[in-house]
Amino acid sequence: MTEIYRTVSTGRKDDVSPTKCRERRRRRIEMRRQAATIYSGFVPLKKHARTTTAAAEMGGLPADVGGVFPSPTSSHKKPEALVWKGEEGDDEPMYGVVSVMGRSRKMEDTVTVKPSLCKPEINQQKPVHFFAVYDGHGGSQVSTLCSTTMHTLVKEELEQPGCKLEGGGNDVVEEKWRGVMRRSFERMDELAMGTCMRRTTASLCHCDPREAAISGSTAVAAVLTNGNVVVANTGDSRAVLCRNGMAIPLSNDHKPDRPDERARIEAAGGRVLVVDGARVEGILATSRAIAGDRYLKPMVAWEPEVTFMRREPGDECLILASDGLWDVLSSQLACDIARFCLREDAPSGLDLNETATEDDNEGQGSSGQNPSRSVLAATLLTRLALGRQSNDNISVIVIDLKNSPP
Repeated sequence: MTEIYRTVSTGRKDDVSPTKCRERRRRRIEMRRQAATIYSGFVPLKKHARTTTAAAEMGGLPADVGGVFPSPTSSHKKPEALVWKGEEGDDEPMYGVVSVMGRSRKMEDTVTVKPSLCKPEINQQKPVHFFAVYDGHGGSQVSTLCSTTMHTLVKEELEQPGCKLEGGGNDVVEEKWRGVMRRSFERMDELAMGTCMRRTTASLCHCDPREAAISGSTAVAAVLTNGNVVVANTGDSRAVLCRNGMAIPLSNDHKPDRPDERARIEAAGGRVLVVDGARVEGILATSRAIAGDRYLKPMVAWEPEVTFMRREPGDECLILASDGLWDVLSSQLACDIARFCLREDAPSGLDLNETATEDDNEGQGSSGQNPSRSVLAATLLTRLALGRQSNDNISVIVIDLKNSPP
């Protein structure tokens, strides 16, 4: 959730009343017990022996991870939705997704994974894969709408006559991709602006207009082909490519205090005020978003920045995540952790939720399904962010480029 400013303390006595204290304690307990929803792009079919301790198999982690990784305990309840996908087709990449509410009061993040997004004729008979993270604020309405719609808009743009991604050289292909992603984001913004909280047209809406006015969502979307990685970003979620051990940013966070963003906001008649960090009009901590937070338009823009990157043999993984991860982890540390999990000698059978799950099953034992290395990477990054006291929703997608089709 991209935070909208709230008064931390009103000074009223009921803020410290027993009722308020119990409510806050209940929320903290519920946060600790909330479960992760994990998606895997690949699952080994053979069983592995149960490991006695996570630490025993996790030697070689980056040094700055030590001491902050929380061990699973019986206070974690069984995951609400644990989904393992079976073996993928030969053309589909291996990926792992984890999305958790964390210490936030409500879940406003959403994720989308769409392998083989469109017909292969679009890209020289090669598949096109779509991945995205949406970080909502002021409610989950816009992020949910994005998660169910954005990939469809990208597919429609790709399947337009004359949009085949072949011929004409790299410059032509790059320009086509930039146009596809920009038009898709523009259409998504128009759709979100014209849709009420119940997903009816604005003219037929009976929702509270104040609720609709504050809702919006950041969006970072990556399209993976056999030769390219295309990333479009609006807001402060982030995409990072790990190449030969180095973190290469494929997006730049849209923060109000970024010099070019501050100039754009001021040119539109707005202000950047420092209220618990730089914020547009002292309210919103990101300078771009889908739906644009209607009351802050045009200061909050929808336009994405698009990065086009050719794939190379040294590419190891691609990480997409909401700012709940990046607020407490650097891009390089995230890449180091993902590389550790994805290396050939890493313990692919290690399940970071195994202890909690088996405790809840009263010792009934493992289900026989183990996460892929990419799921391990996404899970470890999420658990580390929680251990470092991230106060936001955390959504992470890790795409294994080494063991995915070129």
